Amino acid sequence: MSVDLKPLEEQVVVVTGASSGIGLTTARMAAERGARVVAAARSEDALRELTDEIRQSGGEATYVVADVSDRDDVRKIAATARDAYGGFDTWVNVAGAFLYGKLEDTPVEDMREQFDTNVWGLLYGSLEAANLLKERGGAIINIGSVASDRAIPLQGSYSASKHAVKGFTDALRMELEQEGAPVSVTLVKPASIDTPYPEHAKNYMDEEATLPPPVYTPETVARAILDAAENPQRDVFVGGGAKGMAALGHYAAGVLDTVMEKLFVPMQKESESPRRDAPNNIEEPTGELEERGDIDRHVSKESAYTRTTQRRSLTGLALAGLGAVGLALFARSRSKRRSEESRERETETRRSVESPPRTR
Repeated sequence: MSVDLKPLEEQVVVVTGASSGIGLTTARMAAERGARVVAAARSEDALRELTDEIRQSGGEATYVVADVSDRDDVRKIAATARDAYGGFDTWVNVAGAFLYGKLEDTPVEDMREQFDTNVWGLLYGSLEAANLLKERGGAIINIGSVASDRAIPLQGSYSASKHAVKGFTDALRMELEQEGAPVSVTLVKPASIDTPYPEHAKNYMDEEATLPPPVYTPETVARAILDAAENPQRDVFVGGGAKGMAALGHYAAGVLDTVMEKLFVPMQKESESPRRDAPNNIEEPTGELEERGDIDRHVSKESAYTRTTQRRSLTGLALAGLGAVGLALFARSRSKRRSEESRERETETRRSVESPPRTR
């Protein structure tokens, strides 16, 4: 069935992880566009400052101190929205926990903590939202990642959690569609975003962590989220780089493996040693109303690919899709050509060994 969503200025929007990064940017942008905002995170001081800021600008907002890995806290978020505004129309699951390091160097306990937030927290939020939205209609928007489709070395646990997010979101969407519920379920899959992600991550590498390019501003994700809050969408990549990587991983997985191994490993490391005493969001709240991180290179302010796809232009979609597929097929053909050249060199070497030149 088709789902009718309200204009944003008529909505109540719940945002988890609202004290920094994508969640903070989304909460601010939703309020600027007239939505009433329910902001949730673990950092009470940051949430209080955010809601005061929104109210002083003429908007409406309330906050809930909540750890999404605790299901009772998630229920408290829904209860606060009901008490303050009679319910909600869009629920955005942004809250996340971050780890860097080789899998064999990362304690399983930290991976479990990450899954408690990234997977179980999102699952609790989605189910709580679905329970209410079945009656009134609305949108559930889950924040995945390009890592939902393509694992990234040195972020293996994060990639696994985002694969789980994709599987859960896709299954929930189908089940709600099958029963005719008036609920839109969207998975948003950003590329690298200039947020405090590396600074808030727990790091088991020998170098400071950073994000691989291309990097986009958090506003690119917030715009995509709020578009999905008004226009039902199955999923959306934020950044042509995210779509290109997913396409290349589908059509030429081995090529992308090699690219990841040779390029993405060093591109996630800075030259300086990590700050072992720095706070990380595996162990404690870290949000202090910082939208952006410490990226000192080019950051794209918008994504033409995402803008085109969300305009639902068939011509634009076709061109973008063909571009991504073309990139993948080109890389695949290069890989095949290199393999053939390698085999030819091996054959020539073998022949020279088997038939050495005669000496006088």
